[in-house]
Amino acid sequence: MNPIKPRSLNLVLGLLLAATTATAAERGTVDGEWPTYGGDLSNTKYAPLDQIDASNFNDLEIAWRFNTGALGPSPETNLQATPLMVDGVVYTTAGSRRAAVALDAATGELLWMHRIDEGERGAAAPRRLSGRGLGYWSDGENARIVYVTPGYQMIALDAATGLPATNFGDNGVVDLKLEMDQEMDLVTGEVGLHSTPIIADDVIVIGAAHLTGSAPVSRRNEKGFIRGYDARTGERLWIFHTIPMPDEFGFETWAEGTSTYTGNTGVWTQMSVDPDLGLAYLPVEQPTGDYYGGHRHGDGLFGESIVAVDLHSGERRWHYQLVRHGVWDFDIPSAPILADINVEGEAIQALIQPTKQGWLYVFDRETGEPVWPIEDRPVEQSTVPLEALSPTQPFVTWPPPFDVQGVSHDDLIDFTPALREEAIEIVSNYKIGPLFTPPVVSQWPGPLATLMMPSTVGGANWPGGAFDPETGYLYIQSSTQVSPLGLVPPQEDQSDMAYIRGMVTDPAIGDPPNDGRPAPMVQGLPIVKPPYGRITAFDMNSGDIAWQVPHGDTPDEIANHPALEGLEIPRTGRPGRGGVLATSTLLIAGEPGFVTTPHGRGAMLRAYDKSSGDELGAVYMPAPQTGAPMTYMHDGRQYVVVPVSGQGYGAEFLAYALPVEE
Repeated sequence: MNPIKPRSLNLVLGLLLAATTATAAERGTVDGEWPTYGGDLSNTKYAPLDQIDASNFNDLEIAWRFNTGALGPSPETNLQATPLMVDGVVYTTAGSRRAAVALDAATGELLWMHRIDEGERGAAAPRRLSGRGLGYWSDGENARIVYVTPGYQMIALDAATGLPATNFGDNGVVDLKLEMDQEMDLVTGEVGLHSTPIIADDVIVIGAAHLTGSAPVSRRNEKGFIRGYDARTGERLWIFHTIPMPDEFGFETWAEGTSTYTGNTGVWTQMSVDPDLGLAYLPVEQPTGDYYGGHRHGDGLFGESIVAVDLHSGERRWHYQLVRHGVWDFDIPSAPILADINVEGEAIQALIQPTKQGWLYVFDRETGEPVWPIEDRPVEQSTVPLEALSPTQPFVTWPPPFDVQGVSHDDLIDFTPALREEAIEIVSNYKIGPLFTPPVVSQWPGPLATLMMPSTVGGANWPGGAFDPETGYLYIQSSTQVSPLGLVPPQEDQSDMAYIRGMVTDPAIGDPPNDGRPAPMVQGLPIVKPPYGRITAFDMNSGDIAWQVPHGDTPDEIANHPALEGLEIPRTGRPGRGGVLATSTLLIAGEPGFVTTPHGRGAMLRAYDKSSGDELGAVYMPAPQTGAPMTYMHDGRQYVVVPVSGQGYGAEFLAYALPVEE
């Protein structure tokens, strides 16, 4: 291991400040391991390792690689899992049938594999493929791996052998479609989970996910209730009703009868836990119908809310609804980050929630009080029949947004005057406006839709951010893209909703409405200005943006576009969902992407200066990063593991490390 290098005065001051304000938040990984999805229960994605630094990052080589192609009946092209590493073993889910595997941390050798074939139940699952990983539990004597299958069954395995834990549930299996306080078909019931269980103080907390909700077949759907289970036995300890029952808090926020049939409102992303406070934090998605709420009038608690519940009882301690009666698909996409900060001399145990909107919502995680003011402001009301939006929405006043909010002419492409004029002409067929401008019924020739930015995938998304407790900096990767939000009546037998997402086409063509997803472009170029992908660093003690840089090289289709020939195009960054990793020495992030081939240019794994954003190094990856990276130390060697995948490439985990000295 390289010796620890002298730190700057600012970093020393940051360390002293962190030491004086440290409370219950974990301060990164311990002993070189990575035992839970976010590194620790606070989801800081921070590891105090320093062997890999600015002086040697470019020397990284692939120490081992694990291809997931054989784990399932078809190759996976969107590997999103982040592995764990405990006691020299790497654990992860992988493959199109979501197998659990254990690998040697030094070589990547397969130690064991566990999978079940769920047949029709697996084929009907709303969330398939490898998922985002698994959970680890130990009481000091026994150690288990816990993961959730595509068909929504919780599996507990002996961590050493991969064999089912026979004293857990039914021979190691708990059927999560049971004990859900609602009737559900065990095969076709539309509930599953792509994210990982979170395990703390012998309690497993399990979320719930559904199909994406742009065109639900019905206003009626399964409810995404959240549950806690005993890590030893698999017994259900509690359930939290994210759509309240008649005698529960929040029931009055639903119009009469709508809470009985409305579904979704689960937690499809990661969760966080503060064991000292005994609180689990649930980032809840919105109710059924991502873009139309005419069948669910009212604010609709606990849709799009942060809910703090007692870890052992599930009792609500506090909540904050970030979006009321949402119709923008602004469901909360990532785990809250628990961090100890110092604001104007006051030590605060904070919860920091990155969002698709491009905001960080910051709360006192014990009380739920906003650290900086969040103001209710009037928003435009909907013209869609039967829709009834909330007259106001909460606006974060500080920290400033980390990505562009809303669409105006100032945001449009301006590489050349001709491209800008073309962009203005194109958007004249759409409705544009600030954040929370509502969707519209699609009409020909316009408005075809409302153009929204950030897009429906953010802003931030499920990889979330990283927090450095040494400096008090939070880092977040985001995308700058446009989504069109148009609504159309469903086709016959398509849905019982009054409206679903879609856009009409030229009536002279006679085609039915499309699904409304293609964003308008200008000669194949994004209609808005770059950067299209960026990383932002916040000083969380002040809320200021410390730096912001484009993340990723300019894509070839932009750099080589004939309309831009002869122009100096600044680095545009790349959109996509990748995620960041903080260590003692570096901020590490791979370029995200959507399509690659074995013969393409691949992507780069990049290292940035944590204090300035300056790029310090880059190494080649054969495909884009498609899941959040992690790092660990084993036998004196630091590894950085990155999930990569793409169409025409497949999927694999790449473990980078410094060359071994002969």
